[in-house]
Amino acid sequence: MDPGTPLFDRWLQVDPTRSALVVGPRRCGKTTLLRRRFPDHRYATLDDLDFLDWANRDPKGFVAHLGPRCIIDEIQRAPRLTIAVKYAIDQEGAHVLMTGSSTLGLLDAAADTLAGRVRVHEMTTACWGEDRGAPTHGLFGPTPDPPALKAAARELDEVLSRGLFPEVITTDGREARLALLNDYRNTYFMKDLLQMANLENLEGLQAIYVNACRSLGSHLEVSHFAREAGLSFPTAKKYLNTLVQSQLAFRLLGYHFGPAKRTIRAAKTYFIDNGVPASFRVPLSEGQILENFVISELEKRRRLGLIRADQLFYYKTAAGREIDVVFEADGQVHAIEIKCTRAPSRADTAALRDFASRCSPTAAMERPVLPVLFALVDTPEELDGVRILPVATLMRAG
Repeated sequence: MDPGTPLFDRWLQVDPTRSALVVGPRRCGKTTLLRRRFPDHRYATLDDLDFLDWANRDPKGFVAHLGPRCIIDEIQRAPRLTIAVKYAIDQEGAHVLMTGSSTLGLLDAAADTLAGRVRVHEMTTACWGEDRGAPTHGLFGPTPDPPALKAAARELDEVLSRGLFPEVITTDGREARLALLNDYRNTYFMKDLLQMANLENLEGLQAIYVNACRSLGSHLEVSHFAREAGLSFPTAKKYLNTLVQSQLAFRLLGYHFGPAKRTIRAAKTYFIDNGVPASFRVPLSEGQILENFVISELEKRRRLGLIRADQLFYYKTAAGREIDVVFEADGQVHAIEIKCTRAPSRADTAALRDFASRCSPTAAMERPVLPVLFALVDTPEELDGVRILPVATLMRAG
């Protein structure tokens, strides 16, 4: 992304005294962030074939050429380069900033060679409201005043339909935004991914995307994906893993009580930004679109460290009752449901109330439960001990 593009400051904090690796999907703003905050660092991208060839042939010479302060873009294209980076940091006191658009082979290489030397940051597309400035309120604390909530609610439909890729946010006009997402689909979501992960079947990858869109909110059955995409089970699994490794999608595992075993085998897959499913123009229900949006907003804040949890989960009882998101943070178990309704009822809070009773300090776990329902309401409410928050509270929530 051109550092001269009129974008906006981001919430991600990068320590200027430490070397760093910033990992995130293509077009999320990694390069713009680093080049704007570190304008005196020499820049090189491995998207340039000459630089890539040099980095592979002579890693040490390539890093030495960049000098003591440098930015290396798309380092996942040459993971062995991390060895030369280690030498420059250890022996020459270099300050090296790197970006990567895929964790495929990269994090293993970085962990082996750069442990303790480099801080790894996860960057995503923008959080809702990030283009307006710093966070104004906590995610589960006091909510904004009614005028701010109404203003955010008026924008919600547009945000749900086009997502929060930085260039999309700063592009004027609905048609221009859709055209930009169409370009992203054809290049960054498809062709770049095929090349980056050494995949061969363009139609198969597109079928995986389409089925991932249709399955939002449902359990991920790889065998089903394989049948629908016309791929073998191993190939379908590889392609699905590639979506996660490219930072375009993420998984929620099942949550179990107790410290010994918290996860179950079945997983759910969501996209890190609503712009990804929107670009494939797959018909989705309003509930699926809203669920992906809220869960992706929570995951973005988790990766930024604003939600201090190692992982987001979902919960499902043997009887089939589900909670959309569960995570442990700040001494509490947060249980979150998302409902596409303007008038939540006791039926909408039943699963949360049941979970809270199972997980109460007098039951299976000795920690309090914070049950929250996100809905299309205008103001915060409470129903039977469940806090009901407007989806609009996510705007600029930190």
